[in-house]
Amino acid sequence: QCVSSFCLGEMAGIKALISLSFGGAIGLMFLMLGCALPVYDKYWPLFLLFFYILSPIPYCISRRVVDDTDSASNACKELAIFLTTGIVISAFGLPIIFARAEVIAWGACALVLTGNVVIFGTILGFFLVFGSNDDFSWQQW
Repeated sequence: QCVSSFCLGEMAGIKALISLSFGGAIGLMFLMLGCALPVYDKYWPLFLLFFYILSPIPYCISRRVVDDTDSASNACKELAIFLTTGIVISAFGLPIIFARAEVIAWGACALVLTGNVVIFGTILGFFLVFGSNDDFSWQQW
C-alpha cells in the first residue's frame, strides 16, 4: 500500500533516519557546549570526534568479511566487538582524564559525557534500525 509515492516501509525508514539525525545533532551540541561555553573555553574534548568516527569501523569491516549464514560465533566478529568496546570506553575515559588533570572543568566533562551517551546511542540505534538486510539497509548507501 503506497501513500503519495512513499510506501509505508520507506516512511518508517525515513522517520528513523530523521530521528537518528536529530539525536546526532543533540549529541554534537552537548560536545560543542562543553568546549565553547565562555566558562569552559577549552577545545580539547573535540578529540572525541575521532572516537565517533572510529567506533563503527571495526563492526562494518567484520560484517563485510564474515558470512552470517553460520550461527556459531567467530573470531572476526568478536574482535570487532572488542575493538569497538575499547574505542567507546576510551571515549568516555578521555574527558574524565582531562578533568582530573584539570585540563577541562568538571562541568565541561559532564556536558561531554552527556554528548557521548547521546552520540553512541545514536550510532547504536543506526545499526539496530539499518543493520538488517531488508529494504532499507545501510549497506545500500
